[in-house]
Amino acid sequence: METEKLHRGRLIDHIHLVVEDLPAALRFYEAALGALGVPIGGTAPDYFWADELFVSSVESSAALGRPTGRHHLAFQAESPEAVQAFHRAGLAAGGRDNGPPGERPYHPGYYAAFLLDPAGNNIEAVFHGPAERSAPSVVITF
Repeated sequence: METEKLHRGRLIDHIHLVVEDLPAALRFYEAALGALGVPIGGTAPDYFWADELFVSSVESSAALGRPTGRHHLAFQAESPEAVQAFHRAGLAAGGRDNGPPGERPYHPGYYAAFLLDPAGNNIEAVFHGPAERSAPSVVITF
C-alpha cells in the first residue's frame, strides 16, 4: 500500500442494489447493519434504505427490470466486537460466510468479516484499528 492515510465518506454519495428477493434482503440488512448500529431508515413495498444504501426489487421503477451484478460493499465498524456481531447477525439472517472475522493483511490493524447477502453480494464490515478521525461522519442538512 502506497499510503497509510485513508479518506472515508468523500467518494461515494449512495449505493443502489437491485435484488430479486427484497424480503430476504431486508431481513439480512436489518440484522447485519443493526449489529453495526445503522438502522433501516425507511421501507416501501418495492425498496428500503439505510444511510446511503438503497435496495430495491426488480419490479421497482428504479430497477429497469433487472438485478444488479455481484458487488463488494464494506461498512465501517467501531470495533472488532462490532465486526464479530455483524458476522453473527448476518449469518443468522440468511447471509453466507465469505470470510470469518479476523485480521487481514491490507494494512496494520485491518480487522474484517465478509458475508454473501441473499443476492450474492460480498458484504464486509471492517474496523481499521486505532486511529484519529477528524469527524465521525459528514452531516448534510437541506
